[in-house]
Amino acid sequence: MSRILVTGSADGLGRLAADALLAQGHDVVVHARNPGRAETLRPLVDRGARLVVGDLAERDDVRGLAGALADDAPLDAVIHNAGVWSGRAVMPVNVVAPYLLTALLPRPRRLVYLSSGSHYSGRPVLDGVDWQGRAPGSYGDSKLFVTALAAAVARLRPGVLSNAVDPGWVPTRMGGAGAPDDLELGHRTQEWLVTSDDPEALTTGGYWYHQERQQPHGAALDVAFQDRLLAALAQETGTPL
Repeated sequence: MSRILVTGSADGLGRLAADALLAQGHDVVVHARNPGRAETLRPLVDRGARLVVGDLAERDDVRGLAGALADDAPLDAVIHNAGVWSGRAVMPVNVVAPYLLTALLPRPRRLVYLSSGSHYSGRPVLDGVDWQGRAPGSYGDSKLFVTALAAAVARLRPGVLSNAVDPGWVPTRMGGAGAPDDLELGHRTQEWLVTSDDPEALTTGGYWYHQERQQPHGAALDVAFQDRLLAALAQETGTPL
């Protein structure tokens, strides 16, 4: 059985993935951004999940989470599920936090980054990006950046399986009750990529939608853009990958 961190697991797809992985017998680490949200995870903790708390919009919290996790039992996999749709936390939560956790955590063997079909509308332009969240950020841009991050990690860490997943537009708190996609399929691919020994699940550098590999935005696979993104994030955070 694997030890798996699921960020943003207080509700939505993260909660469903953590619940399913726990039911399968895996050692699951659940995450909430504050103590109030953490209370909603009590049923999973009572079933054996380990709980970590930290606001991914705050870099000190991200570093604290990474330190606490590094001091604990090694992680086999991370599902970078946490994300926000709009507002000032878009870039800090959707891009900076997964970058920092990837850079700081002892290397898990499998990494999954939550992307979105909205990444196709993203712009591969880094000039003027507000990584600090002083102003609202572009969701599409953030998802293009994190898709490129997943591909860059796959390229630079050959022993790690790193993939991006579009869960679809599903009826969660973020997606809204009228979202047309399948909620069950929305979390199944993430679980499969971090646990399965199927040959396809043991590949890296993919962009997936409902267990089917898709072609992402061209910039996500552009090595020059990946390198510029990593350099910008390293400079911004003071932490190289």
